[in-house]
Amino acid sequence: MTILKENPQLVTRAEEKKLPIDLVSNAGFVAPGSNAFGHTFRDYEANSERKDTIEEFYRKQHIYQTVEFVKKMREEYGKLNKKEMSIWECCELLNEFVDESDPDLDEPQIEHLLQTAEAIRKDYPNEDWLHLTGLIHDLGKVLLHPSFGQLPQWAVVGDTFPVGCAFDESNVHHKFFQENPDNDSPKYNTKHGIYSEGCGLDNVLMSWGHDDYMYMVAKENKTTLPSAALFIIRYHSFYR
Repeated sequence: MTILKENPQLVTRAEEKKLPIDLVSNAGFVAPGSNAFGHTFRDYEANSERKDTIEEFYRKQHIYQTVEFVKKMREEYGKLNKKEMSIWECCELLNEFVDESDPDLDEPQIEHLLQTAEAIRKDYPNEDWLHLTGLIHDLGKVLLHPSFGQLPQWAVVGDTFPVGCAFDESNVHHKFFQENPDNDSPKYNTKHGIYSEGCGLDNVLMSWGHDDYMYMVAKENKTTLPSAALFIIRYHSFYR
């Protein structure tokens, strides 16, 4: 996919250095236990109409997301030859989809994008680059659309996790990793697997999905968004 930028108001690398430290720091952050309305979220054990659907989603995701699959997807979609669209055209495509992995959201994805951007604009009114990042962070979910290959939801959405090493028990519905072929491979099922300790996230293969795809789209199209934005796009589903 090639994104056509429509007069975006973005910051330069020099301006990036002036950003508040909490937006560019590598020190990490603490996720809140409730949302802006005081409701808890990401409760995968709560009884709801979507609980069975979500559990089935993670069963498939944990079984099929292997090193081989991730490498195949990165090679195929790294060509960025599926479609050329404007940002808003991509947003409109997402009006057709609801994320099957999310226990907190059952609205079309276009609403999620707009709500995210507006919430960020409220909290950080002077950070235009961050508003745009919130708007486009989930655009990679166009992978669900026929124009982009119509991948199944387990290959597009959901929490992301490293492949090529032992699957951490903190992953939601960890039990389903037992059926993943890599779980039985001595090459992949140790703590560090194919990696060396401290190698850095840039050198780690993450499960394939909309996060990595949108990161590739932005990077290969030479986005002028700051590095913090690319980090957000690439890892916003990496909770564990």
